Formats: sequence, C-alpha cells, structure tokens
Amino acid sequence: MPSEQELIERIREALPSRTGAGGLLLGIGDDAALVRPSPRTDWVLSCDSFFEGIHFLDRSHSPDSVGHKSLARATSDLAAMGATPRYFLLSLALPAGKTGNWLDGFLRGLGRAARSFRISLAGGDTAQFPQVVISITVVGELKPGLAVRRSGARPGHILYVSGTLGSAQLGLELVLRGWDRTRRWQPLLRHQLYPQPRLALGSWLARNRLASAMIDLSDGLSTDLTRLCQASGVGARLEEPRIPAVRVPAVLQRRGLNRLAMALHGGDDYELLFTVPPRLEKRLRRAPSAGRLSRIGEITRGKNILLVSRVGRETRLEPRGWDHFRKN
Repeated sequence: MPSEQELIERIREALPSRTGAGGLLLGIGDDAALVRPSPRTDWVLSCDSFFEGIHFLDRSHSPDSVGHKSLARATSDLAAMGATPRYFLLSLALPAGKTGNWLDGFLRGLGRAARSFRISLAGGDTAQFPQVVISITVVGELKPGLAVRRSGARPGHILYVSGTLGSAQLGLELVLRGWDRTRRWQPLLRHQLYPQPRLALGSWLARNRLASAMIDLSDGLSTDLTRLCQASGVGARLEEPRIPAVRVPAVLQRRGLNRLAMALHGGDDYELLFTVPPRLEKRLRRAPSAGRLSRIGEITRGKNILLVSRVGRETRLEPRGWDHFRKN
C-alpha cells in the first residue's frame, strides 16, 4: 500500500495546481493553498476530514469535543501559514440516531470553537450515513506576501516549536488502553479532546516576517519536520534534551508510555514548528506566549534529520508519525 505522501504525489501528477491561473499562488503540497483575489489581500484555503472510528471514538470523545476538535484541526492549517481565520464550510454526514442529543452537543462544541477562533460558518452540506463523517473547509486572509510556507528554511536557521509535544498522544494512549475513565488520568485527556490552534502566534510570526518556514504539528514532529525539510531541500539536527516532551506520571511510564517517543511521533498536538534566521532570533522574546517557545535544533545542508542525545550520540530520525495508509 502506498504511503500518504506517495498518494498525494499521484494526485499532484494527475491534477497539477496551475499557479498563476485565477490568482492561485500556491497549490497542493503545503499546509494550505494561497490565492490572491485582489492586489490588497491573499486568501488561505484548506480542508480537513474527521471520521468516526478513525479520528475519534464514540465511547471516549464527547460530541462537544468532536465539534471543537473538528474545527480546531482545520483552522490550525491557517495558523501554519500565518493567516487570520474568516469563514468555514461544514459538510456533515450522520446516522439517524445521532440527529438528536448527539448533534446538539456537537453544535455546542463547534459553536464555542468558532467563537474562540473568530471564524464564521458560511454554509455547507448534510447527508445521512452509517457513521459520522465531518469535512470542514476554512478560509483565512492576510496581507499579500506575508504567508509563511514550508519551503523557506535555509541552512543555519534555528528550529523552534511551541508548547509541549506528545500531550495529545498521551491522551490517545489512555483512550486506547481504556484508562480514560479513571478519574486521576482525566486531566491528561484535555489536549487530545480540545486542542488549541496557535492562531495568535502564527499571525504574529507572519506579520513580523520572523518565520522563514512553518508547519503545524498534526502528524507528529518526526513526520512534519520531514515534510518541512523536504519542501525546503534541507536537513535538520535536533537536540533531544531541548524537545519539550510531555510529562508522563511514573506509573504510566512503567506501563510502557515513553514520553520522548510520544513527543517525536505523536500526532494531534497542533503546535507550530518554525524556523528563524539567527539574526532575528532575539525578536522572538516579544512573541505571544514567548515563554512556551523552545529552541530544539537547527537546519543543516545535508538532507538527513539527526537526533542528538544527551551524551552527544547522533541517530537518524525516521518519520514515524501518523500516516493514514500505513499501520500506525
């Protein structure tokens, strides 16, 4: 079975994005598409799907959290380009049994997220289906020339990441093991159920022209960093001690939960990974939530991504994050 990236490449070859046509500046291959409808503004467009049994489990994810997370996932792509959210389209397929209380809860979570992200529903579609299928298209905007792409990283640029990595994966591990209903572990579920796209940070980095490349961490650091490096034609050197890995209670570590593995390969964090030229690094002190930004490495000329341990040992970091077409 082909990997997700190989499938995307087949789509790109069959249906190439014709940049320049109708104002399309950037098509398939980045966090979002970029369109210039007029000389005064750029639009950023992206879509995301959310499936019952794949992206959420009915027994563990409340309809409120499903509503929130489905919009957060899509809106995070706007943050990765530095755009301000404006509108979204919702396509929703439901079984008949979920058109009552479940739908009410879903709409509460979706509505609260929309208000928090300052994005408005513009329309959509509904259908009946045996399982819940959600598809959301988002539209954001920013001034011409400010969009941050994946392709701008250069050797010597510094790698930064926001927040804590592996928090969502920790919550997912608890769900998959059936430990999510244990009261003492329920606070560890919040990042899995209610992720927060880093909209203020992404917009600030774009407006101040500080990030040379950026991507949101939806599929895991190892996988998304690989995508950024491939787009930029570079490699990277990560310092293991600097990676802001989730704190895992000792009792859960003894049960096999590895905090570094979750930080490197766990998905659903929706933090921002970005690069900054060294001469601009000091300006990050004024960034939103600057205290939660971590310098984790630098961009290199070689194409490999290396992980450097606490004792200086270098190993090649393989992309082992989420892939829909690979056993995860």
